[in-house]
Amino acid sequence: MMDRAELERRIGEAYRDRSLLERHEAREAVETVVNLLDRGELRVAEKGAGGWTVNAWVKEAILLYFAMRPLEPVEAGDLHFFDKVPVKRELAAQGIRVVPPGVARYGSFLEPGCVMMPGYVNIGAYVGAGTMVDTWATVGSCAQIGRNVHLSGGVGIGGVLEPPGATPVIIEDGCFIGSRSIVVEGVIVEEEAVLGANVVLTASTPIVDVTGSEPAVSKGRIPARSVVIPGSMPKEFPAGTFHVPCALLIGQRKESTDRKTSLNDVLRTFNVQV
Repeated sequence: MMDRAELERRIGEAYRDRSLLERHEAREAVETVVNLLDRGELRVAEKGAGGWTVNAWVKEAILLYFAMRPLEPVEAGDLHFFDKVPVKRELAAQGIRVVPPGVARYGSFLEPGCVMMPGYVNIGAYVGAGTMVDTWATVGSCAQIGRNVHLSGGVGIGGVLEPPGATPVIIEDGCFIGSRSIVVEGVIVEEEAVLGANVVLTASTPIVDVTGSEPAVSKGRIPARSVVIPGSMPKEFPAGTFHVPCALLIGQRKESTDRKTSLNDVLRTFNVQV
């Protein structure tokens, strides 16, 4: 089997010159990378001491996989599809509970102990142990979801494939994402943060910390253990002043050894709708 350095080299060459996909060696490298993603032995992004690092070459392999795969009929029991990527198989052996008609695509990884209601997990995504992907929640391509996360009903976690070096959406361990919330464009939600229902976070969404005497505005990252609800703020346009969406950081979730108790307390304390 090719080692990581050899895989990265072959993927990079084929990404720069698509004609190489006609060669067995390049196609084998692409298939190997997607198989490693499916088994959780390789990730699109990894967290180290200095923060998150994106493995752009792994995203390149996914893009090459789409390029070389034909459209073909796919069956999952009585369900029939027409696609380039099959669904995950052998879920029982992997210790993953998937409720019909939930679908996880081949090349995504769900760690043992995940529960997936009728939602969707796309290729390249990673979902940690103990996480609940609730009804109609979607996890986009390459998104990284930590352990013991709850993605409530209808949550939309965006996918990021291009450009390959772009940071995917990252939801770290212990987060609670409220119903119908949307997190896209590489936003990072740090450990144990709580998003109330209907929070929308894009790369350009103002995140307004209102816990101090003056508002403090940031973008692209929710600090660890923050409690966030949807809000709006005035903005001047040629036609007048209108309110545009923002996210309001209204408090901090206290550290606790009992995270479930801590979560229930914070939802009550801040009257957060989930």
